[in-house]
Amino acid sequence: MLLLLITSFPAFTQGRQQNWVQLFNGRDLGNWDSYLGIPRDTAGKKIGDTPIGLNNDKLNVFTVIKQGGENVIRVSGECIGGISTRAEYENYHLQLQFKWGSWLQKGRKKKDSGLLYHSVGEQGADSGAWMRSQEFQIEEGDCGDYWGCAGAMADVPASKRSEKEYVFDPAGTTLTFSAKSPQGRHCIKRGDGEKAFGEWNTLDLYCYGDTSIHVVNGKVVMVLYHNSQQEKDQVLPLTKGKIQLQSEGAEVFYKDVKLQSINKLPEALLKN
Repeated sequence: MLLLLITSFPAFTQGRQQNWVQLFNGRDLGNWDSYLGIPRDTAGKKIGDTPIGLNNDKLNVFTVIKQGGENVIRVSGECIGGISTRAEYENYHLQLQFKWGSWLQKGRKKKDSGLLYHSVGEQGADSGAWMRSQEFQIEEGDCGDYWGCAGAMADVPASKRSEKEYVFDPAGTTLTFSAKSPQGRHCIKRGDGEKAFGEWNTLDLYCYGDTSIHVVNGKVVMVLYHNSQQEKDQVLPLTKGKIQLQSEGAEVFYKDVKLQSINKLPEALLKN
């Protein structure tokens, strides 16, 4: 197993900056698909039983606005769902910036969103809103947590914090996190790298082979090994897919969403 230095470090570039693919073109969301689940009122109560569906965002949940002299993606959070890239990606370093807006759905204690990767299969498979995917959690105080969505699973070295809570720990026991495992599908990140409200946060996601690394403002907070998916009675690899950004009950802004191919995990994260 790879051993990791849990330290702050500069973004891994090694001469590859010229190869960034801009997932957000800075103008519009023309290269993304939107999917919205069942509409809800301001308190989160369902309004009807039919999902709004694919590319039918009449509520303007996902828009591009001018903020601080630049165009950014605004996610209103008023309906659960997401935007997803039309292309699939594997073996990459993805970087984006996010910050919280002011609106929060009634009854929620924390602002919530998420970066979903290796997204495959049907829209709405998870909670009627998202594809099968691995989640790099974006939530106040929990940024970097892992969730397996709609059958996604992974092995994570972790320590038990309470009866139902496990925390990423490089020196811990490697456990399988999935909807069917005793540990469940959620592992808590190590440490806290999130900045204060109103500031932009930088997230880096490294995916190579079946390993992925979550980095929050330069701090490694989660490492997943053996990214995989449960398909009926089979466990299959899950190493590539679309990228999704969630709408989940809170206003959030995104910018500088970009990706570059890598042929190994960054040496700065690894100890031989």
